[in-house]
Amino acid sequence: VQLVESGGGLVQAGGSLRLSCAASGNSFSIGNMGWYRQAPGKQREMVAVITKGSNTYYADSVKGRFTISRDNAKNTVYLQMNSLEPEDTAVYYCNAVVPYEGNNYWGQGTQVTVSS
Repeated sequence: VQLVESGGGLVQAGGSLRLSCAASGNSFSIGNMGWYRQAPGKQREMVAVITKGSNTYYADSVKGRFTISRDNAKNTVYLQMNSLEPEDTAVYYCNAVVPYEGNNYWGQGTQVTVSS
């Protein structure tokens, strides 16, 4: 499975960005997909996860501001980020789990920078 993210960039506080992650390869075997982020000097943390049946889970820090969605026909997962805050500045990584392999796959990451 290969994951390619897009949509990061620089935005002012209060603004919005939409991240996309396209999966290829053995993508029909993918179960959960999600977005994680890592800020400088901090550990990688879960932002949002979506199951194949579209159940969603969010970190408390982004609830009400971020929305994760997926298009199984396009093998793509999205993260709509609204009301962005400087604390959201990080490299955002797409993640996909292939249950029968027990493997996690990661994208290359996309930088999101929110200026105050």
